[in-house]
Amino acid sequence: MLIISIILFLIAAGFGLVVLTSILQNKPTPKCFVYTHGGVAAIALLMVIYYVFEHPDHAPIASLVLFLIAAAGGFTLFFIDFKGKKIPKWLALVHPVIAVCGVLALAVFILGQV
Repeated sequence: MLIISIILFLIAAGFGLVVLTSILQNKPTPKCFVYTHGGVAAIALLMVIYYVFEHPDHAPIASLVLFLIAAAGGFTLFFIDFKGKKIPKWLALVHPVIAVCGVLALAVFILGQV
């Protein structure tokens, strides 16, 4: 389950990279990519949350916290974009850095179980 969530996070990252490129080039964000990025990342996050609730004694808490922080940043970015305001580039860059740290923490957790 956690490996599938990593795969989904990586797919979401691909869509997010397209969105980030648009933001950094001061172009409108491609809404199809925005919605797909958020949807796929949300499914992956729900899988991690489910795993944490099913394994409370041995769970990837660090990665969950990082993913929740990244999700909060993602919601913030989404609503700024939805209102038609300019997205701060620093926030658009911090969001994926935190998410990547979450993926790395989850990978370390999985490898520690092998």
